[in-house]
Amino acid sequence: MPTRRIPLEHYSIFKHLVRWTLLIIPIAVAIGSMVALFLWLLHSAIHLRFQHPWLLYLLPLAGLLIHFIYQSVGKSSEKGNNLIMEEIHEPGGGVPKQMAPIILITTVMTHLFGGSAGREGTAVQIGGSIANMFGGWFKLKGVDMRMILTAGVAAGFGAVFGTPLTGAIFAMEVLTIGRIQYDALLPALIASIIGDVTVSAWGMHHTAYHIDILPQLPYFLSEYLPMDLLLLVKVIVASAAFGLASYLFAGMVHEIKTFLLKIFKYRWMIPVFGGLAIIGLTFILGKPDYLSLGVDAEYPGAVTVPSAFRAGGADTWSWLWKTIYTTITLASGFKGGEVTPLFYIGATLGNTLSLLMNAPVSLFAALGFIAVFAGATNTPLACTVMGIELFGGEHVLLFAVACFTAYFFSGHSGIYSSQRIAVPKIFDAYFSDETSLTEANNRRGYMHQKLAKYKLLSKRRKQDHDA
Repeated sequence: MPTRRIPLEHYSIFKHLVRWTLLIIPIAVAIGSMVALFLWLLHSAIHLRFQHPWLLYLLPLAGLLIHFIYQSVGKSSEKGNNLIMEEIHEPGGGVPKQMAPIILITTVMTHLFGGSAGREGTAVQIGGSIANMFGGWFKLKGVDMRMILTAGVAAGFGAVFGTPLTGAIFAMEVLTIGRIQYDALLPALIASIIGDVTVSAWGMHHTAYHIDILPQLPYFLSEYLPMDLLLLVKVIVASAAFGLASYLFAGMVHEIKTFLLKIFKYRWMIPVFGGLAIIGLTFILGKPDYLSLGVDAEYPGAVTVPSAFRAGGADTWSWLWKTIYTTITLASGFKGGEVTPLFYIGATLGNTLSLLMNAPVSLFAALGFIAVFAGATNTPLACTVMGIELFGGEHVLLFAVACFTAYFFSGHSGIYSSQRIAVPKIFDAYFSDETSLTEANNRRGYMHQKLAKYKLLSKRRKQDHDA
């Protein structure tokens, strides 16, 4: 390469860096400020319900109000994260400006009255909506608009969890299974860092987690083995279970939503039924542990995400109950997100498996925390990095094993139906390149129906022949 071309290339790189930094800073500050407001309101709403448990009995009315909010002013906003992903893949009608305030209000309502949901969906939609609005002001189009939306997702995710590097990687990895959109790396990283710093500047703090120190291998083993191979085997087995838990969660949301749409003639009845179901389950179990986020304890001894990091901090079936609560909540139209409940499901399942397998409790809770999330979102790399940001880098190899194993065992499922398949986990006709998860699963269902009909026809022909 001629040397005279090098300065021109680096001049273009420098200009690109300056341009995107100047574009991203106001967007990320706005997103970080909005997320900080959201986290403060969410914390206040959850603790208000702790003080007034009777608010749970208003959950059906809250669901009804949320339904009418989206029917009247929400418009396409109800598609949530999937709408943002579709706009990044193929720009069309844009992301509505009202998405950010509507999702913030309806998520706070969901948690105020006890719905089991998360917060990442809200942060991502806030990020996408604000980024789209700024992109319109800056007159961005095409690739630039796609990159600004990706940066908005990164800023929202990094800010809400305090994991800026994870936020950047997640925004690039979540769009397409098997492919990372590296062209958005710079805007996503800048946005995620600034969004996280902005939340901290507003005085909002995130929950800290800790993995206990593991016992050392005997000297005669540590001299020859770099790690505990038995522990590695246990991690692989547990991670397969984490992947299956992800598959169960994603499938239940879809199946419950489909079932409710079939049995209720009027859609406003669905959130009312969902609210009543959550109240009924809480009455049957006799405790409110599976309501809302599950991070803060409503009473001493409650099962929460932090409590799952110690022995006895979760019940055997806590992960399943949280799965049931959250899938009913989300499938019936309440708002928030799935990720924090997935953290809860993973951490409590890890706690249960650690007791069954005689493994370190805090380590397996941490592995479940990130691995169930990895399987449900098909983002194993981002979740491995999340493990490092939240728990430190000492166990990074186990983090990677857990996340990638769960990723494969979750199959071609996920909580984001607009996710596209670039490189299938297995090479099969159902999962062609650039097929969305919805299209792939519809195709798989159609093929299964054809196969079942073919087998039935073959069986009848054989019976007729034998007769």
